[in-house]
Amino acid sequence: MSQKLKIIPLGGLGEVGKNMMAYEFDNKILVVDAGLMFPENDMIGVDYIIPDFEYLAGKGDQVVGLIITHGHEDHIGAIQHVISQVPAPIFGTQLTLGLVEVKLARNGLSSKANLRRINAGETVQIGPFKVEFFHVCHSIPDAVGLGITTPAGLVVHTGDFKLDHTPVDNWPTDYTKLAELSSRGVDLLLSDSTNAERPGWTPSERVIGPAFDDVIKNAPGRVIIATFASLISRMQQVADAAVRHRRKLAFVGTSMVDNAKMARKLGYLIVPDDTLVTVEAALHLPPEQVVLMCTGSQGEPSSIIGRLSAGTNRQFDLMPLDTVVLSSHPIPGNEETISKTINRMLRLNANVIYDNLAPVHVSGHASQEEQKLMLNLVRPRHFMPIHGELRQLKRHAWLAEQVGIPPEKIIVVENGQIVELENGEISLGERIPGGYVIVEGSSIGEADPEVMREREQLARSGIFVVNLSMDKYTSRLLDNPEIITRGFVSTEDAETLVPAVRKRVVDVIHNGGLDMQKDIVDVVRTFLYNETRRKPMVFVTLTKV
Repeated sequence: MSQKLKIIPLGGLGEVGKNMMAYEFDNKILVVDAGLMFPENDMIGVDYIIPDFEYLAGKGDQVVGLIITHGHEDHIGAIQHVISQVPAPIFGTQLTLGLVEVKLARNGLSSKANLRRINAGETVQIGPFKVEFFHVCHSIPDAVGLGITTPAGLVVHTGDFKLDHTPVDNWPTDYTKLAELSSRGVDLLLSDSTNAERPGWTPSERVIGPAFDDVIKNAPGRVIIATFASLISRMQQVADAAVRHRRKLAFVGTSMVDNAKMARKLGYLIVPDDTLVTVEAALHLPPEQVVLMCTGSQGEPSSIIGRLSAGTNRQFDLMPLDTVVLSSHPIPGNEETISKTINRMLRLNANVIYDNLAPVHVSGHASQEEQKLMLNLVRPRHFMPIHGELRQLKRHAWLAEQVGIPPEKIIVVENGQIVELENGEISLGERIPGGYVIVEGSSIGEADPEVMREREQLARSGIFVVNLSMDKYTSRLLDNPEIITRGFVSTEDAETLVPAVRKRVVDVIHNGGLDMQKDIVDVVRTFLYNETRRKPMVFVTLTKV
């Protein structure tokens, strides 16, 4: 039997989001996480992006389990797509499985899920993989890292983590387990790189409590707090502050309401019954008695905060004395969207508070000193940074060198590059696809980069359409060419351009040619560029009657 362990990064290496890793030994595969990534600014019409897990297609009988390290969207957001094609038992802690169950129920897949609860501190044999689960601090309760043992060696997979000595739930990262794994000899450490460029230590989650206290105490009207729907610990901090200042709390939006209900049921969210109200009830209370908690901290146009800033929210509008708190850091690429959202809310006379103004959010990821401490705790023979853009992976590799790991024992790869562990050494294996799979409504993977480029061009330069009706026997023009333009020039400019274009189209038809449609496109493009120095997408449709 081969003693080779394949480590297969399907997502999360070379980007922030859509985390997904596969481990393969003796033709059995263990998958860790199945996350999504939010679209970049130029990805027009895209809902979200999931990993390319084509490698797992047709290998359902080989996949022995799917472990979810914690319940954030960048780790569970693609799970409904994965289990639809690769049904496998799903392992996770109680809260993590609760969030997974909410997501699967929303997609009609609850009956297909084989959920297996584990606890931090347990060891579970999953096929040829002995998996030891250990607790790590993050910005969500019940997060775990993994010690994975096979005959090829011991691998430690941290998942997302921070070394918070005063976590909100009083449950710090399990340093004892990390030291115990280290004493056995860790062949390969895979560690979170998200904050590899940030010096020092990530502040404790506890700094947020006083900030919320201050905001809610001093707000003259409603307080609207936006964060991710899976940040259960943030919900608890808001609930505690609402109780202290005698305000009613309402969760707004389907995902926020469903997750809060599940977390209360499982005991991870404690809110007194007389504090929690529906959004409908909250809207009839005096504004100074209300806290609303919703999604949209990234300024997404379809989110509640996005709609409030644009004045298109259905249930309620922003009021001049409202205080809006954005309790998250911008996801890379979202900075411009968030800035525009903040500016729109300020124009509506709302008071907007974000992390540049007050400590209303701290990262859930380790900064440089914590990453170095993790490396020193584990002392791996080899190191592979995960979870981050290439610049973050490279910086984490540099940090590993600083604490004494030889450069030849550090490997930096991106999605699709298989790494092999055999006889205590690592090497590069084959390369497989590791790109984006775009999800738009019910369409999965149908919009490719070419479609994205076309949308960008349409958004940038507009469209110019020439419709022709011709006699199919004589090729004679039956009517003046109909010209439609959108997103190109103003109505006033079109009144000048369109007749000139129409004349040139008629001239091309009268002159004939082997490929009349192509000739018309070329003539129209050239004319429009000469007149406007712009390049709209030009289409010619021909109907023969």
